[in-house]
Amino acid sequence: MAQVLEFKLPDLGEGLTEAEIVRWLVAVGDVVTVDQPVVEVETAKAMIEVPCPYGGVVTARYGEEGTELPVGAPLLTVAVGAEAVSPGSPGSPGSPGPSGPSGPSGSAQPGSVGSGSGSAAPAVRPAPAPAAAPVGSGTASGGGSGNVLVGYGTGAPMARRRRVRRSAPVALAAGPVNGTAATGAVPVVSPLVRRLAREHGVDLRELTGSGRDGLILRGDVEQAIQAVQEIRQGVSATRAPAAPVAPTPAAPVVPTPAAAAPASAAQAGAVRVPLRGVLGAVADKLARSHHEIPAATCWVDADATELLAARTAMNTAAGPKISLLALLARICTAALARHPELNAAVDLAAREIVRLPEVHLGFAAQTERGLVVPVVRNAHTRSAESLTAEFARLTEAGRSGRLTPTELIGGTFTLNNYGVFGVDGSTPLINHPEAAMLGVGRIIPKPWVHQGELAVRQVVQLSLTFDHRVCDGGTAGGFLRYVADLVEQPALLLRTL
Repeated sequence: MAQVLEFKLPDLGEGLTEAEIVRWLVAVGDVVTVDQPVVEVETAKAMIEVPCPYGGVVTARYGEEGTELPVGAPLLTVAVGAEAVSPGSPGSPGSPGPSGPSGPSGSAQPGSVGSGSGSAAPAVRPAPAPAAAPVGSGTASGGGSGNVLVGYGTGAPMARRRRVRRSAPVALAAGPVNGTAATGAVPVVSPLVRRLAREHGVDLRELTGSGRDGLILRGDVEQAIQAVQEIRQGVSATRAPAAPVAPTPAAPVVPTPAAAAPASAAQAGAVRVPLRGVLGAVADKLARSHHEIPAATCWVDADATELLAARTAMNTAAGPKISLLALLARICTAALARHPELNAAVDLAAREIVRLPEVHLGFAAQTERGLVVPVVRNAHTRSAESLTAEFARLTEAGRSGRLTPTELIGGTFTLNNYGVFGVDGSTPLINHPEAAMLGVGRIIPKPWVHQGELAVRQVVQLSLTFDHRVCDGGTAGGFLRYVADLVEQPALLLRTL
């Protein structure tokens, strides 16, 4: 007999707590196999195809395209079993399941979302399999599916989600509540979760994670923050002396709106764009960069005529073509090798500057869903040919929305080629938590003094925005000058090989 299993939106990693349904890949009545992608969702990091850990017949879907669902909310139900799933049977398409799973609206009728019609699906007889396993424990046959999405997998039972109790010891900014310091490794992989805890004075060592294998998630930290605030409010309420209140003349009560909206928002025809998904993540990150990083910018004009000539000569020879961005990336990594102060990050909790040994180079890419910064791993070890291929791959993935979360994090330095927009210069915001960003403007012919004579040369403006905490203007100026020298004399790159 068929058994109806509910598949919930899994934890997609990196502290993400919700995702938006972009496109359903299956309809009610479709037969799905283990690990078949069933829905395409957009998180604050990237577009992700979510595979289903069960094989069987889709009996219900929860959420229209464009709906934002929290992690753990039902996505769909699947009828699984050795017996044929016939129309009208419990859990089959066109009839409600035995348990009547509820969706975001409180109830969901199988076939009501995207089914196309109320007719029942034809009988389907899936391959014989043993009794279905519980939700999250694996495939219906009990075997592992091999999917690697964070927070769920079909190779082992899902850990039960545990709520962080309000009475649990939580460290305040002044130290742990219980007066002792915990030791040992902290089960958390997301830098966003660590940063959230650090900013609010929560000691991660004191928390019990609700994720798989005790992994501390963003929701755990948020509950702990709320507990910290309640403790602080209780302490201040007991310690604050009652102050005498002087009588004041009664004043007329003037009603005020709950929230003041911009005057322009009242204009007829105003369009509201939700700050969510990639757009919301970019907005939050830029606001944080502007708020936290004391940034400064220096710039210089450089003669790029020889660099363009070198690229032309390289592309004349047989072999893959070399992009200008790849040559600029090679120049970046060479300059960072000479000035490692700029390949760094600031650890506010430890009050330390962390200089990083590897260069993971981010580059700004404009897509239909907004600005993204894919990361080229170990850019300092790559050739111009390898960099060209990786830039092309990541750019195409960004345009098609196929970048994975791991391809958008972990950068140590960013290269921003805003010259493609036809502008000469910019003072960009640093890609937090990095310490610097090199900007490249458009390359255009300009009058230039070359070898003592006035000539028309291909000139580019270079700018460096840097975190003034990691270095002073002398170091930043030295880095930028070295970059300009390599642009003007690309043969100097041979010394860095």
